[in-house]
Amino acid sequence: MDRIEAQFDFLNEADRLKSVLRATTLVDGSRRENSGEHSWHLALYAMTLADQAAEGVNIDRVIRMLLLHDLVEIDVGDVPIHSQGGTAHGSTDTQEAEARAADRIFGLLPPDLRLAFRALWDEFEAAETPDAVFAKSLDRVQPVMANLMSGGGTWVEYQVTSEQLDARVGTKIARGAPRLWDWVRAKTRGYFTS
Repeated sequence: MDRIEAQFDFLNEADRLKSVLRATTLVDGSRRENSGEHSWHLALYAMTLADQAAEGVNIDRVIRMLLLHDLVEIDVGDVPIHSQGGTAHGSTDTQEAEARAADRIFGLLPPDLRLAFRALWDEFEAAETPDAVFAKSLDRVQPVMANLMSGGGTWVEYQVTSEQLDARVGTKIARGAPRLWDWVRAKTRGYFTS
């Protein structure tokens, strides 16, 4: 029974992800998406775009990574890819805060699940395995599609340049899904002057 209680402690804590608002809006631009919606949508992206993955990528593992990858936002919040400053996306401060959050949140689980879930989260963060590289590509492409569908979305808000889009987003997408980036990048051209 202690195992079941720990499992539900984790699941109840994970429900808080639905309250974390992201910078990205829904594709209709009506409101900001929450991180729970983002994680679900990414799992659907993985299922739908599996044919864009490199040979040998395990889509079931990719889906598991995508369902877990943003749980740390319960403690840290959404750190937009185009944000600036000390707590900018990918900064040392942000990475350390996310690692502490992962310790706490996955620490709610029974030991076997704690280790398995944390290993998937760490693998996603490192983005070195083919599964993680593809998962990271999808995590970057979904907000691009939301921005395209909502008239520029956060690109306008954060004054994103074409070069920033390529550096912060395009390189990650192209690494795991090059044909997908070529297609998406062509769609973005009208939003940038260069």
